[in-house]
Amino acid sequence: MDRDVELPLPAPGEVWTVGAVILNRDGKAFAQRRGPHRRLFPDTWDIVGGHVEAGESLLEALAREVREETGWYLRRVRRFLGAGTWTGDDGAGLRHEADYLVEVEGDLDRPRLEWSKHSAYGWFGPEDLDTLKENRVPGEFLVHDLIARALHDRP
Repeated sequence: MDRDVELPLPAPGEVWTVGAVILNRDGKAFAQRRGPHRRLFPDTWDIVGGHVEAGESLLEALAREVREETGWYLRRVRRFLGAGTWTGDDGAGLRHEADYLVEVEGDLDRPRLEWSKHSAYGWFGPEDLDTLKENRVPGEFLVHDLIARALHDRP
């Protein structure tokens, strides 16, 4: 992890998620499409990530989610992209999220998606960002905005 990367400290009882923006050698960001039968945000584009499990640190959850959702290994956390709160469309209440720009190890041309949860993947550059707004309404462009910021401010 780079020295100046911030790790928020979750308070007791808070529900946290983590997200990873992964860039390829061409400077495009990885996103995967959530399956149409998912309870939370069905049929929308998403970054790699998920819920922090009991007893896990944010960094441990980030590494686990990258491995589970892509088959890649977290190599380096480059930058903290920010933290926010959101309420899903699943009725489970408020969540806190910490998002990071990361580097991974593995074959970026062959992610091992969890096909029971995701239906597609892609690499998105500035010219492709509008695709990330599919099936979202204005004000729900978190993934679009996060990837746009990571692409604009990449190291």
